[in-house]
Amino acid sequence: MSELTIALPKGSLYEPSASALAAIGIETPSDPGRRLTMTSSDGSAELLLLRPTDVPAYVEFGAADCGIVGKDTLWESDRSVSEAVDLQFGACRLVVAARRSDRYHEGARYPTFLRVATKFKRMATQYFSERDIACEIIALHGSVELAPLVGLADAIVDLVATGSTLREHDMVVVDEIAVSTARFVLNPVAYRSKYAILSSLCERLQRSVAS
Repeated sequence: MSELTIALPKGSLYEPSASALAAIGIETPSDPGRRLTMTSSDGSAELLLLRPTDVPAYVEFGAADCGIVGKDTLWESDRSVSEAVDLQFGACRLVVAARRSDRYHEGARYPTFLRVATKFKRMATQYFSERDIACEIIALHGSVELAPLVGLADAIVDLVATGSTLREHDMVVVDEIAVSTARFVLNPVAYRSKYAILSSLCERLQRSVAS
């Protein structure tokens, strides 16, 4: 039986997550296909392949001892997990953005009844509340860049990596809220009961990141 159960995110973070584990001796397939579970090559870890947004729940409730997830997912999650290591890959920025023509990035005032479209309702609410800017948050799940273009919203709060999508729609960054990278997270109970294994894993990951 494997010593640990590790939750891994499907999608863009899977490959760098697998590489991070491989760097400390936990070998995983480069292409998991449609599998939901698999065992590392050395048999030390059972791996769960999950939607990124599900990783915190699996870790909090103990179905996984630990996992890898983007900080952006943790921002919007109310799950209780411990962040152990900043893995420093998957970097992107959470920003406020708007149409270039509205000139908010040049200091133009927001409208009195500001509407903001976002997938990051919690972070957007906190950002505008801290600045005492009254606004209506419109929660969307698709491409939020469309919202200002069709008059649904005045601005958006979204993740950007290269900024190419904003440029394609003649939009610009108004302000940067935070930077997201992948994090190695732990179940607090598992950390106590499997302290030697998990603390060693964290130390090896930290050394690998620093090297």
